[in-house]
Amino acid sequence: MFIRSERLFLRPGWPEDWPELLARIGDEGVVKNLAKVPWPYTAEDARVFAQKPQDPRCPHFFVTLPTSAAPGELVGCVGLASDGAEVDLGYWFGRDHWNRGYATEAARAVLRLARTLGHRRIVAKHFTDNPASGRVLAKLGFKPSGEVRPSYSLARGSEAPAMVHSVEFGASSDCDGDGFSGMRAA
Repeated sequence: MFIRSERLFLRPGWPEDWPELLARIGDEGVVKNLAKVPWPYTAEDARVFAQKPQDPRCPHFFVTLPTSAAPGELVGCVGLASDGAEVDLGYWFGRDHWNRGYATEAARAVLRLARTLGHRRIVAKHFTDNPASGRVLAKLGFKPSGEVRPSYSLARGSEAPAMVHSVEFGASSDCDGDGFSGMRAA
C-alpha cells in the first residue's frame, strides 16, 4: 500500500532500507520518545523492522521525500498498531526533519486510511517530556483524555508517564471530502 500526500510519499519498508533506517533512527533523542524501539538501535533491529510484514488493518509506512535532492530519502515512519482493543497511531522522524510539518502531514494521511479501513477510534500517546508530539496530535484533532498512563520505553529501560489522546471518526458524509468529515475528538 502506498500513499501520496502533498509533500510526502508513504510506502512499505523493504529489506534493503535497513541501512538508511539505521542512519535516521540511530539518534537517542529520537528513540527515547518511542515506546517499542530499543537503544542503542542496532543494524539487526533495522533489518528486522525493514522486513516486518504489514498488517492489512494496521499498516505502517516509511515516509520519504519524493522531491528532495535525494528522491526517496527516508525521513521517518508512521503507522497504526493494534494494542489490545485499541488501535494506536505512532510516528517518528529524523531530527533533521523536525519542525517542518512532516509528522502532521504523514499522520493525517494515515488517519484518512484508518477511516477507510473502518477504524472508528484511534488512540495516540506521548511521553509527558515530549510536548512536541502532543502539539502534532492537537493539529490532527486528537484530544487529551486526561489520562496519564505509565508506559514502558525500551530505549529508556523504564516506565515513563504518557498522556493519552484519542480521536473518533463519525459517519462519512462525503467520500470526496478531506477524509475528516464527521471526525470528532473523544
